[in-house]
Amino acid sequence: MFLLLKNVRIFDGINESRVQDIAIRDGVIESVGKNLPAEKDAQVWESGTGTAAVSPGWLDVGIHAGDPGFEHLEDLHSAAQAAAAGGFTSVACFPNTLPALSSKSEILYVKNKTANSPVTFYPIGAISEKCEGKDLAELFDMHAAGAIAFSDGRKPVQDAGLLLRAMQYARAFGGLIINEPHHKSIAASGQMHEGVVSTSLGLKGIPSLAEEIVVQRDLRLLEYADSRLHLHLLSTAGSVAQVRAAKKAGLPVTASVAVANLCFTDEALLDFNSFWKLMPPLRSRADADALLEGLEDGTIDFIATNHTPWDEEAKNLEFPYAEFGMIGLETAFAICRTFLGKRLSVNALVEKMALAPRRVLGLPLPEIKPGARADLTLFDPEAEWVLEEKDIRSKSHNTPFLGQQFTGKVLGIVHNGQFVKL
Repeated sequence: MFLLLKNVRIFDGINESRVQDIAIRDGVIESVGKNLPAEKDAQVWESGTGTAAVSPGWLDVGIHAGDPGFEHLEDLHSAAQAAAAGGFTSVACFPNTLPALSSKSEILYVKNKTANSPVTFYPIGAISEKCEGKDLAELFDMHAAGAIAFSDGRKPVQDAGLLLRAMQYARAFGGLIINEPHHKSIAASGQMHEGVVSTSLGLKGIPSLAEEIVVQRDLRLLEYADSRLHLHLLSTAGSVAQVRAAKKAGLPVTASVAVANLCFTDEALLDFNSFWKLMPPLRSRADADALLEGLEDGTIDFIATNHTPWDEEAKNLEFPYAEFGMIGLETAFAICRTFLGKRLSVNALVEKMALAPRRVLGLPLPEIKPGARADLTLFDPEAEWVLEEKDIRSKSHNTPFLGQQFTGKVLGIVHNGQFVKL
């Protein structure tokens, strides 16, 4: 395959953007320059808008793919389609499947089933067997089979001793432990952020303490274990402050934030729309501002979609009975451009969605230069569009954004020798 991308503005997350042509032969960038010639049988792509852009391929950490066991919500094929539609050339998937990704065989299942996909899947192995939070899983075997990191995903580790042993065990081979800071007993039966809005709605709140006390615990465990820790999906100002202090003290900790928590607050739940019922919950304006400040100053390393598919039966319920979570792969970039465009430049978004996640996971950074494997996201940062049902590739449609007008649209990806054009 010979693919010629004409007149695209290159955003690499580091340097000033520039307009160039990119020639790709058999999945490898052959040349980058002005007015590159097209061969006879070349596939030539050029956006008619004049504002088409290309960047290193984006990577999302912590999606729930559902396969094996929950294929009615999402399978690896539909997850790949949703990722490509959202501009993600790679995803790291959590182990909350049935069976859970808690042994070598499940890790190999994901890798083998997605071997020919245009989207690379990096399985995250479970910390505990079956994600039950009791016995340590075989971390080294999963690491040897290709697990990129270890987490119990949407079942945050409650047992401090178990998490400490996981950190100590993973230290031997440089493994990364990922934990979502959430104390279940403190947050018990909570439906949304504890504050003025939850009180006015008569809903039991999830206090910031439920997150911040786990952040404090995990940082102390990290200090003792001298390992590597990623705190996934921070949502409170207090958590940001703790991670900022820990980084200044030299602790090897990284952190991420969900798109929704950056852009929206608990006021989105005033009409009891269960699509806004998320974990971590949408919190106050002060929290959202602190998260954005933390993202800008490097306290928070990258942005995640928190892609959590559910069927209609799980979300179309009275609010207290609805599950937590929304899908997010297809809309993450558009949400950021629409609601954060005045604070985060396109290059800053590329850094937080393409480069920083790979640094945290210890993966090579894609480069746009001759001889490099083509790992590219095509997008138009200025295009205006409205999300419709047909735009959703995920099996699940649990999103509050149908009918929402966005700025910033993904146009395709080039990865693994394949060109997915939207």
